[in-house]
Amino acid sequence: MSKFFQIFLNILVILSLLFISACGNKSKNMSPDRPLSAKEKRKENLEKGKGASLGSILDRARGGSTNFEFSSSNPMWRASLETLDFLPLTTVDYSGGVIITDWYSQKNNLESIKITIRFLSNEIRSSSLKIIIHKKICEKNLICSTNLISNNLIRDELLSTILRKASLFLKADKEKK
Repeated sequence: MSKFFQIFLNILVILSLLFISACGNKSKNMSPDRPLSAKEKRKENLEKGKGASLGSILDRARGGSTNFEFSSSNPMWRASLETLDFLPLTTVDYSGGVIITDWYSQKNNLESIKITIRFLSNEIRSSSLKIIIHKKICEKNLICSTNLISNNLIRDELLSTILRKASLFLKADKEKK
């Protein structure tokens, strides 16, 4: 037998022993009074608050504090998306309450903007949104710098446009009902 084959065989034996020993009996770590059937496990998990059933979800929906609101029924969300509809969007997360646009440049490819809108509340008021605008300026040799735009005029105009549209959406929704 060659020396290489003998080393290979020894490594194979050692790995096999490791795999076999890893498959040992784990039942000694399990509680003897643990539930064995699926029904008993579900019941135990529900009692401990680890699971949910259709009944518990419906109970919470009828009288609990769970709020099943969809993005299409939120006027602030719809107004924000409609206001930013000319921009390419990279992140739109209703449950996280954030809309992030991609970098956008209109005529000059050396300057572009990126807008982030964070939803702090669903109420139609100026403190419900946090709008962050970044501007990227690139030189001809493609060295770019990114800065936060501190011009409140641009941010305030965007905010007032969103609030105006949200108010119109809310009014139209109320008239439908």
